[in-house]
Amino acid sequence: MRTATYPTRRIPTRTGTSFVEQALLTLLCGLVFFFLGLAGFVLGFQLWFAGRIFPGVAVSGVEVGGLTQTAAAAKILQQITYPVDGKIVLQEKETRLVTPAQLGLFLDPDTSARAAYLVGRRGGPVNGLAEQFEAWFSGYDVPPALIFDQRIAFTYLTNLAKQIDQPTIEASIGLKGTDVVVHSGVTGRTLDVSGTLTLLSIQIQSLRDGVVPLVVRENPPVLVDVSQQADLARSILSAPLKLTLPSGQPDQAGPWTFDPPTLAAMLAFERVDNNGTADYQVTLKSDILRTYLKNLAPKLQMSAQDARFTFNDQTSQLDVIQPSVTGRTLDVEASIKAIQQSLMQGKHKVALVFNFQAPAVPDKATGKELGITELVSSETSYFYGSSAERVQNIEAAASRFHGLLVAPGEVFSMGQALGDISLDNGYAEALIIVGNQTIKGVGGGVCQVSTTLFRTAFFGGYPIVERHSHAYRVGYYEKEAGNQENSNLAGLDATVYFPLVDFKFKNDTPYWILMETYVNPAASSITWKFYSTSDGRTMKWETTGPQNIVPAPDPLYKENPDLANGEIKQTDWAADGSDVTVNRTVTRNGQVFIQDTIQTHYLPWQAVYEYGPGTDVPTPSP
Repeated sequence: MRTATYPTRRIPTRTGTSFVEQALLTLLCGLVFFFLGLAGFVLGFQLWFAGRIFPGVAVSGVEVGGLTQTAAAAKILQQITYPVDGKIVLQEKETRLVTPAQLGLFLDPDTSARAAYLVGRRGGPVNGLAEQFEAWFSGYDVPPALIFDQRIAFTYLTNLAKQIDQPTIEASIGLKGTDVVVHSGVTGRTLDVSGTLTLLSIQIQSLRDGVVPLVVRENPPVLVDVSQQADLARSILSAPLKLTLPSGQPDQAGPWTFDPPTLAAMLAFERVDNNGTADYQVTLKSDILRTYLKNLAPKLQMSAQDARFTFNDQTSQLDVIQPSVTGRTLDVEASIKAIQQSLMQGKHKVALVFNFQAPAVPDKATGKELGITELVSSETSYFYGSSAERVQNIEAAASRFHGLLVAPGEVFSMGQALGDISLDNGYAEALIIVGNQTIKGVGGGVCQVSTTLFRTAFFGGYPIVERHSHAYRVGYYEKEAGNQENSNLAGLDATVYFPLVDFKFKNDTPYWILMETYVNPAASSITWKFYSTSDGRTMKWETTGPQNIVPAPDPLYKENPDLANGEIKQTDWAADGSDVTVNRTVTRNGQVFIQDTIQTHYLPWQAVYEYGPGTDVPTPSP
């Protein structure tokens, strides 16, 4: 076995300290002693100023270092006098001098002293020591604690606004009688309290005297000059306004004149605002004009009237007996507009505006155009024994229909065409049937005309739309030529008492019907003719004649104090009651197209006599 041997190394041992190490140790110890001394100084400083304001601290330039808060507050209150002694000049057209205190600025000395005391004692130890050093080295000025009560300033400015504010006055125009009065516009002024308060707050919180401009807003009037409108108003009132009919009107109504005082009462000055601009519009009051024209309109209205003709049997042409009339209605709104526009142009004569309606049949219409080429139906009734008044009424009523036209498809109303039955329209008082008695009234005898029209339409084969019989059989309507009675005519009468009772028939052909009426007092007859074009219709009829006869009651005698003794006057005539049925069949080209029945029920009618007091009258039979 072999054994290897290795040599060993010896590590040297330190036996002393070097110079560098000794120097570092000395420096370290020095620093320790320095900071211990500094800490002792700081601690002593803090203890010395405990409860007092650190040195170098001031409040708005008032030194308070080393003072307690109470002492500092007293000093601040004594030396900061700006709220009471400061000067604020409020400037506008005139200046106003006020103190900050009058505007609500007050000093809070306690809060100010507390703010100074907190310098160096806030934000942690490091920040506190930094502030203490800054105050000691370069000084530390704390702003004073101020209380600015804006409510006081607002109240002050609001009261001031009452002296400054002026309302905006728009230019205006008015009337004093017929004189035009003009007032010029005035610019308004308003103190902007909020804007002024903002400037005021900045100034007084600077703790300096100064000038604060009042913020005043000017509000110029929208309307400044109305001289042009005044001139227009004077022009309107310079002459009367005359309203006239348009040229070419058949009547001579008008003019309707408004004198200047009346125009002044109607004149209106209406303010018109448009995209920030305004103006006055001079007009007549539309509501007054509208009321006036609406009341005038019915008097100026004309219904369109067809021309009236007669058929010339020799030439088969139509002869005009009454020209057509163009209808018109007053257009109230268009007339108001025309009046306003004319006055704006200085015109004082204005034509009213109408809507015109042309007649369906003008004067130049021909029989060929209307389909009036021949006589298609004619009937005559007789009124023997009629009084002069009854004949007068028959003539007056018949004249209303002479030359009248009935359009194709039209339902003709006799009551509407007849119009007002009055003394003014040529009627007289005669006997009429009203209710259950015969009395004297205006228009007695008109039913002779309606009965004749009914028979002309009935025997002509036209549809009967509405027909009413008399309450009892009337002898006039059952007469033939020569005063002969024909009971077959019973049930072929028609009464009209418009608007309660009417007679209507329909023109169911494609042709117009021309009606002609002829009254012959000498022959006690009225003839009604229909001219048109035959469509080939034929008519057959049959009647039962009077049936179910009921005898008339015994006469009735009534005393009339207006009659003399022994005088007897008959006022109603007896008639037997009965029922009548009339059947009609109308054919065309062999085809039945109208088949109707006319049923009539007549009441038994009592004769009535009036007698004077003391007159012996017959005794009714038992």
